[in-house]
Amino acid sequence: MRLDLAIKQATERLEANARGDARLDAETLLMHVLGRERAYLYAHPDLVLSCRDLSRYNEVLERRASGAPLQYITGHQEFWGLDLLVTPAVLIPRPETEHSVEAAMELLRDVESPRIVDVGTGSGCIALALASELPKANIDAVDISADALEIACSNAQRLGFGDRVKFAHSDLLGRYLDLGPKYDMVISNPPYVGESEADKLQIEVRLNEPHCALFGGEQGLDIYRRLIPQARQILKPDRWLVMEIGFSQEQAIHQLLRDWRDVRSAPDLRGIPRVVIARK
Repeated sequence: MRLDLAIKQATERLEANARGDARLDAETLLMHVLGRERAYLYAHPDLVLSCRDLSRYNEVLERRASGAPLQYITGHQEFWGLDLLVTPAVLIPRPETEHSVEAAMELLRDVESPRIVDVGTGSGCIALALASELPKANIDAVDISADALEIACSNAQRLGFGDRVKFAHSDLLGRYLDLGPKYDMVISNPPYVGESEADKLQIEVRLNEPHCALFGGEQGLDIYRRLIPQARQILKPDRWLVMEIGFSQEQAIHQLLRDWRDVRSAPDLRGIPRVVIARK
């Protein structure tokens, strides 16, 4: 079968199952199977696919049509210009989380060698994005999931930041609470979906991404209630806490931060409050 016909049929198949941008997904999956860039697909529409490649293409299309996230099939997701490995052990990095990185960069621009801890690092996306921008930063990153930490460490090694980011197993900031105030920033994209709102999630997210990285108790606030006082304990005076928040959580999070200073929110591209910033 010709390459262009294979993509056409794959697009129609995915459209019938209402899976994202069907054409884009069809192309991305064929790129994955062939190990080629998108430009190659456009330059070789009359290429005849081998039986082996066509069989593999049908396999990954079936997974996508059945609801498997594209990123878990290809094993990759871009974040902050970095190519990250992802598996079902970690939350798929979202573009919205880049707003937390932007906020951190602005706050730390005048700090010579900032000490940062990324809580619930998952794939390592936030910690590695900051490492790519702040060569003098000392960055710790923690997660409660050993499987997630394995992926994060692999990403750090692949990207050349293995000696820049220190990963550790920890339930939030538990392993650092006895060290006193030593950090310039605590940053986190915590689980913030409420169990009561599970039915509002896209079904492929709810069924495929790790539960512990998505849900933060009945109202989605449980992790914030624990993280905020812990962050206060390890931050230096006048330093910052940066957290991603869920839709409609701004008021509740601000209330939890009533003893902090300079509390403010930053919106995403849709104007929805996405990041909360507070100073100790």
